Amino acid sequence: MTPNKHFFVSWEEFHRDTRELARRLLPSDQWKGIVGITRGGLVPAAIIARELDIRWIDTVGVKSYTGIGQFSEVEMIKAADAGDGEGMILVDDLVDTGNTAKFVKEMLPKAHFVTVYAKPAGRPMVDDCIVEVPQETWINFPWDMALQRVTPLADA
Repeated sequence: MTPNKHFFVSWEEFHRDTRELARRLLPSDQWKGIVGITRGGLVPAAIIARELDIRWIDTVGVKSYTGIGQFSEVEMIKAADAGDGEGMILVDDLVDTGNTAKFVKEMLPKAHFVTVYAKPAGRPMVDDCIVEVPQETWINFPWDMALQRVTPLADA
């Protein structure tokens, strides 16, 4: 799938959306820990850990993208030490096709899986999300962008 729309997310938007996700996970004492899916899940996992005062954090490393709109087979890089996921929050920035989600959910079937953003194909795989976007949209996260000067229209 080649995306035909782009959705740009600022650091402020991402933090606000992730904080709202954390609010939905209260009370925090119901959770043993957090497992962030690398790499995109690292930032929201850190924000959720802070908001819920959770100190037990692990990661599961997988690779499924080769470029914008280019997917590959899901490849395991690192497993989490979280048993079957019971009492754990599994966090990612986005669920897209659902391939990564399915792969990780099989490893941690009892984890509560949340993402900040979700596309329709992957939405059924997660327990909660904050923003739903159309499938053909590419989400540009703040860590993938840089501020730069734009030439005024009159000077172009």
